[in-house]
Amino acid sequence: MSARFHNLVLVSAAAAALSFTAPTVTAAAQSAIPTRDGIPTLAPLVEKVVPGVVSIAVKSKVEVSADNPLFNDPMFKRFFGGPNGGKMPERSAVGSGVIIDAKKGYILTNHHVIEDATDIAVTMSDRRVFTAKVIGSDDQTDIAVLQIESKNLTAIPMGDSDEMKVGDYVVAVGNPFGLGHTVTSGIVSAKGRASMGIENYEDFIQTDASINPGNSGGALVNLKGELVGMNTAIVGPSGGNVGIGFAVPTSMIKSVMAQLTEYGEVKRGIIGVGIQDMNPELAKNLGMDQVEGALVGTIAKGSPAEAAGVKAGDVVIALDGKPLHSSGELRNRIGMLTVGTSINLTILRDKTKRDIKVTIGKAPAEQEVAKVNERPELEGATFSAASADDKVKGVTVTAIERNSPAAQRLRVGDHILSVNRKPVNTVEEFKTALKDSGRSSALFVKRGEEDVLIVLQ
Repeated sequence: MSARFHNLVLVSAAAAALSFTAPTVTAAAQSAIPTRDGIPTLAPLVEKVVPGVVSIAVKSKVEVSADNPLFNDPMFKRFFGGPNGGKMPERSAVGSGVIIDAKKGYILTNHHVIEDATDIAVTMSDRRVFTAKVIGSDDQTDIAVLQIESKNLTAIPMGDSDEMKVGDYVVAVGNPFGLGHTVTSGIVSAKGRASMGIENYEDFIQTDASINPGNSGGALVNLKGELVGMNTAIVGPSGGNVGIGFAVPTSMIKSVMAQLTEYGEVKRGIIGVGIQDMNPELAKNLGMDQVEGALVGTIAKGSPAEAAGVKAGDVVIALDGKPLHSSGELRNRIGMLTVGTSINLTILRDKTKRDIKVTIGKAPAEQEVAKVNERPELEGATFSAASADDKVKGVTVTAIERNSPAAQRLRVGDHILSVNRKPVNTVEEFKTALKDSGRSSALFVKRGEEDVLIVLQ
């Protein structure tokens, strides 16, 4: 099960000591690593990058269900308050961050680390503490940018994650379990990990460098001391490290960060195509030799793709001259571009290669898919507002992960019309209705020609 680092503990003010797990290196790798007294060491690298990594302590308000019987107890409400008045309980959490611009005080971290934060404290490796403000945050890539006012900051230079190869050595720096700055090492285990169900846009670097809760937002650096990724998630049955960690690559961070610092948000566009992966069986059925790329299945009416001449059955094999290996890769790269950007798609049509110029268009309001975390029964599903082509109002189920809780209740294409008889027309309205519904939520669903009632409790 993929685990993100939400259940964290508040960092101790005294926890600033460094710990280090030494890697096993080959003779070839040793030649590129400094030595001390003839023994390979990463100490110079660690000394270089640790000042650029910060610990982040977050406080946020906790929403409590109004139907909790404790709120009917006058003594409880007197001391702890409740949803109808009084003070609300606070959540404390910790994570990590990376200084990416020393002059402007910009710090890179995860969206889920600072989500709904009312107070953000940033602790440097030299124990200086600053209050940070949010410059921008993007939940679909789990990237956020903070800012602090300080001098004498040390930034980590941005590297090129595209240059990293499976087997390259990497070092992870962060704040696991609130212990303070901690350094671990490993290798790049895989690249381009997607369809993990962690974020909407995924292109993770997988590493076996030890990553644990609290490492979220921390740095993954190469042996040059350059940032190549931001540690974000792990896979582990107990929520701890088992040698499978994921980092958002700098190839994605750069484009998202540029928009966050300029606009405070990501202004995504679309080209208006429905795509899927190619594979040998599909290529054979289509009479093609191409087994990589993105097969265009549908074209939205009035979309930039339709205007440019893209057709169903085309296989997109490159974007701006850079090869595409999957539909997810095409989706990620388009999702990082701003509205109005002109791109060149290289496609195969009837075994003939051709180039088509497409201008990124504005996404229809509320059409971008979103996950809903208000009910665990809906985990694994993504939703969007119903389009005009659906000829029905409500919220549409756009995707469901296999074997997820949502797969037991919903189907792709379901239209959720109301929650507890309250109509919902946008994803935000759907989320709000679920929050307000208490312990039980009755979803009225249009499934084809059927009317279905789904009860969550």
